[in-house]
Amino acid sequence: MTYPSSGGVEPTEARARTTALRALREEVVRGPSDKATTAQHAKGKLTARERIELLLDPGSFQEVEQLRRHRATGFGLEAKKPYTDGVITGWGTVEGRTVFVYAHDFRIFGGALGEAHATKIHKIMDMAIAAGAPLVSLNDGAGARIQEGVSALAGYGGIFQRNTKASGVIPQISVMLGPCAGGAAYSPALTDFVFMVRDTSQMFITGPDVVKAVTGEEITQNGLGGADVHAGTSGVCHFAYDDERTCLAEVRYLLSLLPQNNREAAPQVACGDPAGRRSEALLDLVPADGNRPYDMAKVIEELVDDGEFLEVHEWWARNVICALARMDGRVVGMVANQPLVLAGVLDIEASQKAARFVQFCDAFNIPVVTLLDVPGFLPGVGQEHGGIIRHGAKLLYAYCNATMPRISLILRKAYGGAYIVMDSQSIGADLTYAWPTNEIAVMGAEGAANVIFRRQIAEADDPEAMRARLVKEYKSELMHPYYAAERGLVDDVIDPAATREVLIRSLAMLQSKHADLPSRKHGNPPQ
Repeated sequence: MTYPSSGGVEPTEARARTTALRALREEVVRGPSDKATTAQHAKGKLTARERIELLLDPGSFQEVEQLRRHRATGFGLEAKKPYTDGVITGWGTVEGRTVFVYAHDFRIFGGALGEAHATKIHKIMDMAIAAGAPLVSLNDGAGARIQEGVSALAGYGGIFQRNTKASGVIPQISVMLGPCAGGAAYSPALTDFVFMVRDTSQMFITGPDVVKAVTGEEITQNGLGGADVHAGTSGVCHFAYDDERTCLAEVRYLLSLLPQNNREAAPQVACGDPAGRRSEALLDLVPADGNRPYDMAKVIEELVDDGEFLEVHEWWARNVICALARMDGRVVGMVANQPLVLAGVLDIEASQKAARFVQFCDAFNIPVVTLLDVPGFLPGVGQEHGGIIRHGAKLLYAYCNATMPRISLILRKAYGGAYIVMDSQSIGADLTYAWPTNEIAVMGAEGAANVIFRRQIAEADDPEAMRARLVKEYKSELMHPYYAAERGLVDDVIDPAATREVLIRSLAMLQSKHADLPSRKHGNPPQ
C-alpha cells in the first residue's frame, strides 16, 4: 500500500482502512473459532466476553489493548499470535460506577499467562489503582505459559505485587470460573473476596496427579479444590454459586455495597424501611435462657433494611456471622456470634474469619456493628495446639487497630476473654449497648460458683442445694443486666424492640468520626 508523502490519507483510503479496522475488531471479538466457543459452552462455561457483558452495565465496556499480541518465539509460538493474547482487559460501569476488569479467554492458549498477557493485566491493575476504582478478575486460565518459561513466572510476580499495593486502597474481587492451579492461585488469595462456581472452577497449588504421586492419595479436582471445599473447609472462597450467571449477578450486588476506594464512602441509597421501625419480634426470637439456641441471622434480618444482607463466608466458620447490609440506606458491616453453631463460641477459624472482615471494613471505613452472645473460646487440646492464642489475637488486633465507627450490642452471654475480644468498650468500641437479658462476666455463674465456693459446697450437708443457692447469689450480685452499666462499661441498656432505631441514630452520629493511629510504617499483627 502506498502512503502519500503529505496532505494526509485520501478520504477513500481512510474509509477503506476504517472498514478494515472494523472487520478486524469483529474478528477479534468473535474469538479464535466457532469450534473453540462451542467447546467452552459444552463445559457449561461462558466465554470471557459473555462474562464481561453480564458483569458490566450494557454497552459500558471499553477494551484496552485489544490488538496486543505476544512476541515469543520457539515451540511453535511464532506461528500462533492471536490478538488479545488470551486475556481481555478494560473498564466499564456497574450501576453507573466505574469498575476495571480482566478476563482470561480459555479459548486462546487455555487462558495461560505469557509475557504480553501479564503486561496487559499489569496495565489494567495500575489503571484501577490510579483511577481509584474496584478491580474484578474473571479467572479461567491454565496457569503459566510453559513455552515462555521464566518470563511467564515473572508476570505472576508483577500481579502479586500489584495485588498487595492495591490492598486496602481499592476493592479487589476474584471470580473463579475455571481452573486456577499453582502459583496463579495466590493472586485470588491476595484479593478481598473470592467467588467460585460449583463443578467448573477449582483452585489448588498442586493438582490431583501430583498429590497422588507424592502422597498416594487419590482425589478428584473438585474434591481437592472445588467450590464447596473452599467455601466450607479451607475458607479460601467467600461465595459459591451453582452457575456463572448467578455468580456474576452477586458480584454486581457486592460491588453496589462497596465504596470505589478507601477515600470515598460506600454508596447510600434511599430507604423505604422506617429508621424508627420497632421490632417486637426480637423479644421472642432471643430466649432469656442462655442455654437455649436461636438463629442470629433472624436477628440481623430484623435490624437491617428490608431484612436484606449479604453474608460473607456463609459456609465456613459458621459459629460467627460476617455480613454486609444497609441500615437507613447506609452500608454497615455486621459481626455476630451464631448460637446455632457451637453455641456461638469463638474458635480458630471464627477468629480468622471475623478478623479479616473487620480489617476489610476498617480499610474502607465501613461501620461495624457487633452482636454478642458468646460463651467464650472453644476449649480443647486441638484448639490450644492449633494456636487459638495467636489466632484469637488476630481478632483482638483487628478491632483494636480499627478506626471506623464501631458499635457493640450484647444480647445475652458475654463471658471471659471472648467478651473483650468481640469489640468491648475497653478495646475501643465507640458505643456499647446491652439488652436487659445480658450477662457479662468472667465465666458462667455455675462455673464461677464451683471455683469461688468449692469448699463451702463440698462441706455442705446438701452440696447441690448449696451450689444452687450460691449460683443464684452470684448471678444477683455480679451478673444482673445493669452491673456493667452501673460501672460505665455499657453506655445503655435498651429495649430490644427499639434496637434498630438506636443503632441507626448512633451510626448517623458516628458518620463523621475521625481517628488517627500513631505514626508508624505498619503494625505487626499476630500470625
